[in-house]
Amino acid sequence: MNELMQTRPRTQQPSSRIGSWLLPAAATVLLHGVAAWALYSSWSPEAPASAPQTVMITQLVTLPTPASEPEPIPELPPEPPPESAVQAEPPAPVEPQVDQAEIARKRLQEQQREQEKQQRLAEQRRQQELQREQERQQQLAREQQERERAEQQARAEQQRQAAAAEARALAEAEAARRAAEAAAIAQYQPISKEPPSYPRRALDRGVEGDCTVRYTVTRDGRVKDPQVVEGACDDPMFERPSLNAANSFRYQPRLINGQPVDVPGISNTFRYRIQ
Repeated sequence: MNELMQTRPRTQQPSSRIGSWLLPAAATVLLHGVAAWALYSSWSPEAPASAPQTVMITQLVTLPTPASEPEPIPELPPEPPPESAVQAEPPAPVEPQVDQAEIARKRLQEQQREQEKQQRLAEQRRQQELQREQERQQQLAREQQERERAEQQARAEQQRQAAAAEARALAEAEAARRAAEAAAIAQYQPISKEPPSYPRRALDRGVEGDCTVRYTVTRDGRVKDPQVVEGACDDPMFERPSLNAANSFRYQPRLINGQPVDVPGISNTFRYRIQ
């Protein structure tokens, strides 16, 4: 422990001055010797593992040289102002830290979302185009079916009209033929028509039937070249008596422009019935 001693100015003798120098020097040497012995006694090449280290802090104390004048008292530093008097400086604004990796990740996610959106739009457009193409094909198919149906109806109508026209033409031709026959018959009325004799075999068997004979009436009213119409005689037994009866017919000649003419294709049907 150091003590601060104040001395007053006085007249010192030479012996007392030497003593004042020796005493501090001896104290210094003694302190150094004690410190050296303590260090040497406590030193060892290897410290024990379990024993704690002992640390000795030494401090060199130098006694001041006595002077005639008193040492000045060191001035104490000024006391800091109370905390209340110190104005707290406003904290500096903290600049936000930019995370480049986070920004890049978000940008990549936005790009992916945009790509997915574009893909969905492209898929929707493709589906719409496919649906429109299907609708167009269906519309073309319906139109084709309508055209085919209309053509079929037109062909059927044409066939019906053609058939009707043909039927009318046949009817008109048949009417004209009948009219011509009627007119021809009116012009050449038969004068005599003897019925045929009933075949004996047919009579015995009880066979009845018809037989048609076609012939030409000559200009003198006789029958020429009589023939049995094929398939128009029910039994061959009726052919000969029918031909004989036709040969015996007599007609009034047909006149055209006042002149008698031959009339071919005259038919007569003989009916054989048992009374």
